[in-house]
Amino acid sequence: MLFNSLEFIFLFLPLTLWIFFQINSLVSHQWSIVWLVAASLGFYAWSYPPYLGLLLLSILFNYGIGLALSDRIPILLSKKGLLILGIALNLTLLGYFKYTNFFVSTVNDFLGTTFNLNTIILPLGISFFTFGQITYLVDSYRGETPDYNVLNYCFFVSFFPKIFAGPIVRYNELIPQLDNQSIYQFNPENIAVGLTLFSLGLFKKIVFADSIAAYVTPVFNGAVQGVPVAFFEAWGGALAYSLQLYFDFSGYSDMAIGVARMFGIKLPLNFDSPYKAVNIIDFWHRWHITLSNFLRDYLYIPLGGNRQGEVRRYINLMITMLLGGLWHGAGWTFVFWGGLHGLYLSINHQWRSFRKSLGHDLKKTHWWSQTLASFITFIAVVGSWVFFRAETINAAIAILKGMSGISGVNGVLIPSYLFPKLMVVMSFLLLIVGFTPNTQQWLIQYKPVFEEQIIETTSGLSNGSAKMWQWQPNQLFGFILGILLFLIAKTSLTASPSNFVYFNF
Repeated sequence: MLFNSLEFIFLFLPLTLWIFFQINSLVSHQWSIVWLVAASLGFYAWSYPPYLGLLLLSILFNYGIGLALSDRIPILLSKKGLLILGIALNLTLLGYFKYTNFFVSTVNDFLGTTFNLNTIILPLGISFFTFGQITYLVDSYRGETPDYNVLNYCFFVSFFPKIFAGPIVRYNELIPQLDNQSIYQFNPENIAVGLTLFSLGLFKKIVFADSIAAYVTPVFNGAVQGVPVAFFEAWGGALAYSLQLYFDFSGYSDMAIGVARMFGIKLPLNFDSPYKAVNIIDFWHRWHITLSNFLRDYLYIPLGGNRQGEVRRYINLMITMLLGGLWHGAGWTFVFWGGLHGLYLSINHQWRSFRKSLGHDLKKTHWWSQTLASFITFIAVVGSWVFFRAETINAAIAILKGMSGISGVNGVLIPSYLFPKLMVVMSFLLLIVGFTPNTQQWLIQYKPVFEEQIIETTSGLSNGSAKMWQWQPNQLFGFILGILLFLIAKTSLTASPSNFVYFNF
């Protein structure tokens, strides 16, 4: 079931909300959690029922490991040994479903063999619920998860707003919120804020991301088929995909946060205007924030981080980003994309070290240098997205050649009469990306996300203007929201709901 499907919007979500609040008023809040867990499991089973059993087995296994790590049940292994075993089995499960065919294909290419396996259907959300449970095991080993209630643990893993594509939530970020009795009471503010977040995300997905996707497919499919990709269509396809991915993932993140907020639950910030980043380090502080934090806290730092010298630091960075790329997909294009970002980060850190050696204050910048840095960062990210989207390395190289002008100026993949429309659409979306407040900034006074951090609110506007444009529960913003919902409904009725990009990972 997709967030952008009619059955979710008009049936599953309102029914789940209504029963959630009714159960609390009639019985108790514990039964409200039971209902939410049951609804979440049903939501997961909707797409492919056989894999519900896999999810339940994963939950029971990791809950048992957590009990053992907390000394609730006796074990024969040392705690460290049990932790390693738990992580290894989780990664084995993930590896079987996600990487078996990739491994066999790689062996066949390398050895010239013809091994063949039946296609393994990837369970939706397996990367996200596996990584989430790994954080639970590590935190249990560290003694940071004192609550071992099985119902709460099931809720932690299965909560439907975040199970398919994140954010990757830690146990101590989510479960303590269940102790707040007010979340079980109907709250008009939570409904209003949540519905606004959900509607904005749905608008981004349906009106922005899905509409510009039409310009992406012909370019990348043509590159796979060996059709030369010319300059304008190569840049058109690469920029269109960069914007499609941006609004698709941003839209999903807003919708997940919005749905959770309707239940009184706050999820962590996962997307913070990454195309406004002034360097690649800043980009990874803004793009898929919970994954970045996971890779930092559970991989980069355990590898040694920056504590063992500069050379080891860059090796650790490269290992982390290569594995981060592989996490996104079972293909060499994803590995190359991760390695490219590892290289970007290493260069960025070296440049910062060089400037510090010259006595520069890195906190002081001029507007022109910040603008130039943002532009360079954006172009580097767009170039890397080519590998992220391309089906093969050769196809990615063909598009990069086209972007350099080697393959000529005009091509056949995008008809020339469509370029004016494409330019107008991309210019409009780039202006939104670069110069408007993001959703969290727009609703900052209602604290839409879990963190109590202060999010920059100006985005190039004066404080007065930023405050004037912040969302308010009044007639004006109700009218604006109504227009957005009308455009969403109009678009939805003429097209089938499309998958979110991150559902593939």
